Amino acid sequence: MRRLLTLALVGFAAQMVDGALGMGYGVTSSSLLIMNGILPAMASASVHMAEVVTTMASAVSHWRMRNVDRHITLSLVAPGAIGAFAGAVLLASLPGDIMKPYVAGMLFLLGVLILVRFARQQQLPHVPGLVRIPGKRFLSGLGFVAGLLDATGGGGWGPVATTTLLARTATPPRKVIGSVDSSETVVALAASVGFLITMGWNAFNISWLLALMIGGVVAAPLAAWLVCRMPAHLLGVFVGGLIVATNARTLVHALGLAGPTILYVYVALTCVWLYFLALAQYNRHRMLPSQAGD
Repeated sequence: MRRLLTLALVGFAAQMVDGALGMGYGVTSSSLLIMNGILPAMASASVHMAEVVTTMASAVSHWRMRNVDRHITLSLVAPGAIGAFAGAVLLASLPGDIMKPYVAGMLFLLGVLILVRFARQQQLPHVPGLVRIPGKRFLSGLGFVAGLLDATGGGGWGPVATTTLLARTATPPRKVIGSVDSSETVVALAASVGFLITMGWNAFNISWLLALMIGGVVAAPLAAWLVCRMPAHLLGVFVGGLIVATNARTLVHALGLAGPTILYVYVALTCVWLYFLALAQYNRHRMLPSQAGD
């Protein structure tokens, strides 16, 4: 019962992050599941099946809040689903114990990507020279790559798709977040089908799924409301640091590190995390002086 309550809280927190930042549900949930000894394929399968429901609730909430750009959403869906299905089949066909450190490494890098993206304030819109309306070919390629990484790493759709769109286009942040979240329902469904075909129902723990789903569904409308009102820079850096720290634990054990070396690694990561928090706050005050007190 305690584990189910914990999973429900994980689902709630992960969906709050995902709905507010356009990323983080899969990466956060998968990181925590893998840290607790669950094999990468089973963790990714459970998270994606839960995401079918949580992202649907999130999509409805974003549509109601007018946070969705139809062109972006529809262009991402099909290639994202193809990439996610291919990634699920690939991950399920590889030995779980061998893949665990590699998946942790991928999630670690995605955490770093989130850290850098929010610390540098790349979410600011209307930067001169950015493409205002992304082309369909660009969105199709982005969708396929993001879907492939999402299924193989247990998360990555948001970190890759949201980050790229915010860095390369002048689309308002709330529209990017809402569009990426809305397209994720089909991507999660495609990944789930891939896991179901290759691993069967044994890949899914029903009680885990229900706990993750309930937590995510409760959080979805609140997150969609908050995305229009809350400054996301510190939350993004905090989540990125959490993902880095969580997967660092798996990596240090895979590398055979022990004793004082592990302590040095964690101290170094903590210092880097604090630096990015300070950098994010500095950039916010420098680039948005009128909102510095938010």
